[in-house]
Amino acid sequence: MLGCSTFGISLWLLRWFPVQAVDRFLLMMARFIMGDTTNIGITRPSLGPMELKGVSGKTPVLDVGTIAKIKSGSINVFPGVRCFHEHGVEFIDGRTENFDVVILATGYKSNVPYWLKEKTFFSEKDGFPRKSKEWKGKNGLYAVGFSRSGLLAVYKDATKISEDIVQQWRDMCMEDARETLSNRRTPCPI
Repeated sequence: MLGCSTFGISLWLLRWFPVQAVDRFLLMMARFIMGDTTNIGITRPSLGPMELKGVSGKTPVLDVGTIAKIKSGSINVFPGVRCFHEHGVEFIDGRTENFDVVILATGYKSNVPYWLKEKTFFSEKDGFPRKSKEWKGKNGLYAVGFSRSGLLAVYKDATKISEDIVQQWRDMCMEDARETLSNRRTPCPI
């Protein structure tokens, strides 16, 4: 916020002001800096960021350029997901969109068992992969950040996943090329 850490400003203000006053200030500054985000599909919670953190443990999102990308149209905001289809997603507003890849950022606590109808890769008990340090499931299912080993492990998982996706695309392209070549008929040399 204006070149300073929002969290740092919040902690500094909480020394002298109650949470509600700090939240009002933060929300006023956020609206001043980012404008009304409801018109781009982002609704604000009813609680202020510091009260939300205290009540639910949820950390407010810090904007590091995402709002500008949404406003420019580089990133699209969609409503909640109703269900997944083979090649796309159906949203709660009834709209269906096709995607090559879906990335779900589920937050700090895994709630995977509640929305993913897959019982082999993820444990229903804690929402983590059944095998520790496991990052790849079946049918293009990947997990990043479940190793409980910090950001370095997240980086390693993300690197492995991106390399695996690249390899799958290469394999798919090679298979398509082989199929195309095998379907060509070469004239018989006379």
